[in-house]
Amino acid sequence: MTVETSVPFRAGREGYASFRIPAVVTSAAGTVLAFCEGRVGSQADFGNIDIVLKRSADGGRTWGPLQTVAENGADLAGNPAPVVLDTGRVLLVQVRNAAAATEDAIRRGQVSAAAGRRVWVQHSDDDGLTWSAPREITGQVKRANWRWYATTPGHAVQLSTGRVLVPANHSLPPSGSDNGTEGKYNGGHCLLSDDAGATWRIGYIDDNTNGYINVNETTAAELPDGRVYLNTRNDSPAPGTRGDAHSHDGGRTLAKPFRPQAGLTGPVVEGSVLQLRDPDVLLFSGPADPGFRALMTVRRSTDGGTTWQVAHTVDGLPAAYSDLTRLDAATVGLLYETGDFSAYETITFRRVPVAELA
Repeated sequence: MTVETSVPFRAGREGYASFRIPAVVTSAAGTVLAFCEGRVGSQADFGNIDIVLKRSADGGRTWGPLQTVAENGADLAGNPAPVVLDTGRVLLVQVRNAAAATEDAIRRGQVSAAAGRRVWVQHSDDDGLTWSAPREITGQVKRANWRWYATTPGHAVQLSTGRVLVPANHSLPPSGSDNGTEGKYNGGHCLLSDDAGATWRIGYIDDNTNGYINVNETTAAELPDGRVYLNTRNDSPAPGTRGDAHSHDGGRTLAKPFRPQAGLTGPVVEGSVLQLRDPDVLLFSGPADPGFRALMTVRRSTDGGTTWQVAHTVDGLPAAYSDLTRLDAATVGLLYETGDFSAYETITFRRVPVAELA
């Protein structure tokens, strides 16, 4: 079986200056749903940003027309966190900015919680063709003193118990655990739902009380023994640029706070994890160049995330955010930001044989 690639999103096309923040899931019917942020005016993280989607009925070889799933006027709707439930419903958790709030203003507390980042959820019962109206859940999952707030990026997970878990991150005022430094990611948490997304609550919280691991964009997978493995981007001066943790109770608490995972060499960037059941292997995708966002690589672990080995190197080109999905028994899909001279020229999809990864 050979590796195949396609390009569902290309900067400057289809009404958007840039496409960023990929997330991908495979529906119960086998449709590949590739989400990202469609940034209207520029590549910037703020401004007029929509959540857009392309669907593929042939495993990511070709793609249907672009759909706008969520929009927020001239402000941001972003950080798509999709998950396919055991019922076949696709949930999509997301964040939205209010009152044209800027990143700097939110981090510095210059806007109220109500005018900062808020959390919404919507769903599709027809394989992503149509979507429900978005419903706000901010009051259930955001504490009043949290300034910055972001979900994942990448896919969320439904555990074997039926619980839905969405990793997220937040920041605190200077009097919190960021040692007085404004604008610093200094806390991670997760959103939990035990009723298929009807109601939500906050699970574990790691507020970086020792100033060591600055939990940021986090990804999660359920291991075969039922533990939840969490892997996070780390922005603080610890060994390496990633940290990880485990939960023994479905994300309600952490067995230990996030600690350094220096076995995953790479730049400061988002990554994705995916647990394969057959074979039993945990995958991680992300750039492998230690200093630059480049060299997209899939690595594997056979011991629950303790140690890692290179499984598949895409190429040596610029690359940044990514997400993983199981397409079928023989194939894994990788949706990732890449380009010839910049990591943000395209969002590309790659079909990788499971036999190579395992």
